[in-house]
Amino acid sequence: MAELATLLPRILPKAIAWAEARSADIMADGVPLTDFERRLAHLSGVYRPELVRVSEVARIPVPDDPELRDAAITAGLLGPGTIGLTLGYGIYILIGHRSNRLVSHECRHVYQYEAAGSIAAFLPQYLEQILSVGYAAAPFEVDAREHERDTA
Repeated sequence: MAELATLLPRILPKAIAWAEARSADIMADGVPLTDFERRLAHLSGVYRPELVRVSEVARIPVPDDPELRDAAITAGLLGPGTIGLTLGYGIYILIGHRSNRLVSHECRHVYQYEAAGSIAAFLPQYLEQILSVGYAAAPFEVDAREHERDTA
């Protein structure tokens, strides 16, 4: 992870641009949360649940840029086990994995983006956490797991 930390200043602008572009794709093609999921989003802290869009996909996208793709996979952010990914108000969910627990987890990430103010403001904090303590122990991930729920 130390090696990735040295790359971060160089790849961060590419990561932000990729995340913003994928978020725009989800916002254009995704569907709104169901009424129940909007309640879960509200309970997860989301200020504007009506803005959230979900795109169920056969494969969570990875960056085309080899350096960015390798960094995301090495850090554990993207890979074969990834079933959800939040980018601003946009959420990718792997087909067959949509559940209340996953939606509430991803909605907590939406809240985190809202609290930061933008993808460009959130991503540096999130990536620093991942690189300093690892994906599972990253405070934003711990917080999202603590907000997982099956019921509203």
